[in-house]
Amino acid sequence: MMTDSSLLNSELDLQQQEELYQQLLLQTLGQINSESPDSKVIRPEPGMCVKTFSESNKEKVFINVCQSNSVPPPPELSREKLVELLQSDDPSGFRVPMSLGEPHTEIDNSSQGCTAYDVVINQDFFQKCQKDPLFQQFVILVSVEGLENKYNLELSREWKVLKNRKFLGSVSEQNIRTKSRPVIEELQPPEKSPATTKSLRRPDFTMIVDPPAGEPEYLIAEIKLPGVGSSRSLVLDVGEDRLVLTARPSLFHLDIFHPFLVDQENSVAQYNSSTQILTVTMPVVSS
Repeated sequence: MMTDSSLLNSELDLQQQEELYQQLLLQTLGQINSESPDSKVIRPEPGMCVKTFSESNKEKVFINVCQSNSVPPPPELSREKLVELLQSDDPSGFRVPMSLGEPHTEIDNSSQGCTAYDVVINQDFFQKCQKDPLFQQFVILVSVEGLENKYNLELSREWKVLKNRKFLGSVSEQNIRTKSRPVIEELQPPEKSPATTKSLRRPDFTMIVDPPAGEPEYLIAEIKLPGVGSSRSLVLDVGEDRLVLTARPSLFHLDIFHPFLVDQENSVAQYNSSTQILTVTMPVVSS
């Protein structure tokens, strides 16, 4: 059987041309990507681990708030501005740049399966949040809302910051954008006149020691929040000897110290939307 060598040569030429074209195309794309990359891979540092749960199935959810200087910082925000922001009608107007990672399955301390998410924010801003409970609760709130929006979740606002754990699972790499999209560019809202700016109110509250006589076992705070329809409007932080609460949009803010050391991990909070009273039960470690 005879083969036409001219046909073989033409097929080889076409194949070589195709291979050459693919090489040139890959080289061109590589040059474009190296000259102006839209994203890069980072490995963030652990920051704090927040425990909450899904409102739909009551399963535990952990949020690893991580830190990296590869994530840009938000605009400068003072404590006074943060208080004004929380009392505004739309606190979500202030954007904190963050990278929201994919959900991953982990095992908690009870050897139960759970879901964890990694959120990465700017390292300097994270350190600022660690120094002030109000900033810390704010960054947790925006992380929760960011995850809810991205993954269509409904997470409880009754979260806890784990005291002796900075991360659940293992730190993994994340791919972050190096170029911001025009849709997330921020426009400064017009300044409000002093007449329209609302002031924060200190809610009425009662502190109860249980039992009333002898060695205290529990410290119970009952806080009246008229106008607050749901616990989703509350940002609560229970410290060892401090309780900080912010409620929006009714503009309540409470920041108190008490003479007891309490167990933060096992403290629980319940909000009764009928009576509009928040009850915080804190086991007493020592007085």
